[in-house]
Amino acid sequence: MTGIMMITGAGRGIGRATAILAAKAGYSVCINYAEDMKSAEETCAECAETGVSVTIFKANVADPSDVRALFAHCDNTLGPVTALINNAGIIGRSVKLADLESSVLLDTFAVNVHGAIYCCQEAIQRMSTKLGGKGGAIVNITSAAAVTGSPNEYVHYAASKAALETLTIGLAKEVGPEGIRVNGVRAGSTDTGIHARSGNPDRPAIVASISPLRRVAEPEEMAEAALWLASGKASYANGAILGMTGGL
Repeated sequence: MTGIMMITGAGRGIGRATAILAAKAGYSVCINYAEDMKSAEETCAECAETGVSVTIFKANVADPSDVRALFAHCDNTLGPVTALINNAGIIGRSVKLADLESSVLLDTFAVNVHGAIYCCQEAIQRMSTKLGGKGGAIVNITSAAAVTGSPNEYVHYAASKAALETLTIGLAKEVGPEGIRVNGVRAGSTDTGIHARSGNPDRPAIVASISPLRRVAEPEEMAEAALWLASGKASYANGAILGMTGGL
């Protein structure tokens, strides 16, 4: 048994790929989703085909009561989480900052930053050696936008991902002595459909045209990085942000 991994936003994209790779690696998997039950059930079924224990739970990570229920469900079905992948995130919509609606700004930070913090808090309660846990690993999925700023499109989203990177660095120092490693994957443009859903379907092709590798990433490439950081193979990585941006 490798451990118990929870992946937020695991119905589609990077979260789905991470859940499937985790199952193949021998983790018991807790799949979280917020809205798309069908996609989450498909992820769950594919994980279950590997023979590991899998559970699924609907929760909005921006709601702390939902997060508490999510972790309690994992406790009761699989056991206390030993690895957390904070993948759930929204991009808002493509817009210049001057035209950004306050509701989009609030929602973006509520999911991308507050949600990650709520999940980290619950994970720490279960992983911390000071609280009787056996240690663990947290991996936050950030974005190249955190360092490029995404002007004219997603400055609000970029700011939320930069906050997530700062959270990663600070929390790694705070809970490292308690046996918990905290790292991040800085994802480049990935073929997940998130831009199409935000009204900017051409963005991946635009990024591909300027990327040194001349393509967007596949979700599995980001998932491999997340799995490595969560594993014992990365046992001395703490507070690291692994750039998976194709050199952009």
